[in-house]
Amino acid sequence: MAEIIQRDGTWAFDGSTVRITPGLHRSVPLFRQTYGEITVPLEAVSGIVYEPERKRGRLRLRLREGADPLLQATGGRLPDAADPYRLTVDIDRTGVAEYVAEEIRHALLLDQIPKEPAKAFLLAGPPVPVSVRSSDGVVSFDGAQVRIDWADTSDRVKRATGPRIIAVGDLVQVEWLPNSGYEDGFLRFVTRETVFSKLPPEKDPFALDLWGSARRDLLTALVAAAVTARLPHPSLRAGEHVDRPQQLSAATAGPGSVPVPAPVPAQADHHDVLLRRLRELGELHRDGVLTDEEFAATKAAVLRGF
Repeated sequence: MAEIIQRDGTWAFDGSTVRITPGLHRSVPLFRQTYGEITVPLEAVSGIVYEPERKRGRLRLRLREGADPLLQATGGRLPDAADPYRLTVDIDRTGVAEYVAEEIRHALLLDQIPKEPAKAFLLAGPPVPVSVRSSDGVVSFDGAQVRIDWADTSDRVKRATGPRIIAVGDLVQVEWLPNSGYEDGFLRFVTRETVFSKLPPEKDPFALDLWGSARRDLLTALVAAAVTARLPHPSLRAGEHVDRPQQLSAATAGPGSVPVPAPVPAQADHHDVLLRRLRELGELHRDGVLTDEEFAATKAAVLRGF
């Protein structure tokens, strides 16, 4: 067992897993404390480095691409201090940190862990149910569906549509950008119907506009990761659009016939989605929910998305 205990947290390696436990000190970011303990299987690790500095150093665990739903959902945009795979080490514990790093490197070589991208998530992601109160409303996920309850300060368009409930089966992907404190962020749930229509986050009823407390809004990444963990792995989604039509046509082809790629009715689908979104906007405009200016701006955004 190789273990290092610091105010920032504890890392313990037993030869097959790295158990990461955040510290309880007030200097530990809220995001890491809320996420809690993470168990990282050795097969998800691509490397580890210890970075010594003048007063303290840092251990950094590097994971294989596609292994962790949290890193997949956040796309490397988590603030450095909130990164759960980073540990601040006091200078007098440098020797222990280097020992832990060397033990993990040795195990990686011994087990011949590949560095190539993973074909499936090797970490479970945040546990569910998970619920976060953000600046734009409360977003909850129970493992089967996402629910958004808008705040009183949310845009009128969102409040007029009422609570948004989205089944996991309707989702294509999750998009997340943190609120930096200087620029707004967002958490967007992309469905089959909205994949080609990108409204501004403040008006999109499938997105949370993150503009308040950066510390609190950062917790929405937990929801993004929990949902991402239950979607098809990116390696599968990448080949879906190319391979699936050919597979379907081959399955339905007669004996001796040459498989022909099945037509993809993309333009018709886009057209139907566009008409539906414009019809919804028209109803909101007629009901007085949208002003003339808001209707014109939102309609233009929808048309640009197509």
